[in-house]
Amino acid sequence: MTRSTTKATVRKARALRNDMSLPEVMLWQILRTRPAGLKFRRQHPVGPYIADFYCASKKTVIEIDGIAHDMGDRHLRDERRDTILRERGLMIIRIPAGDVLRDVAGVAVAIVELCSSPSTIRVADGPPPHSLREQGGF
Repeated sequence: MTRSTTKATVRKARALRNDMSLPEVMLWQILRTRPAGLKFRRQHPVGPYIADFYCASKKTVIEIDGIAHDMGDRHLRDERRDTILRERGLMIIRIPAGDVLRDVAGVAVAIVELCSSPSTIRVADGPPPHSLREQGGF
């Protein structure tokens, strides 16, 4: 079991809320309105990690991946992190930042559809969807 959220993680999350990337800010402007009645949190601590966005009622983490996620061993760290979060029963949706910049409304609609679909109620027989691209969203 992964350690629980620490005070340091909470402090870091609060600081990150003031330093969001442009794609995160754009998406937050839509998600904060509670589309389809879903409440999203921004820069939310989840154990030792901080999710860009989190929907507690659907146990879904949304990550906006900028170019840094394609560099070095970052993709391996992301995979480890996603595995740990999935073990906690969370669904992870990864969205390239470029997709948000190109069509923020479309990305928001796809997120809401994924969170609203019955498939977000999962059984433990396999991992949840990893990205919007895999779901045919983009």
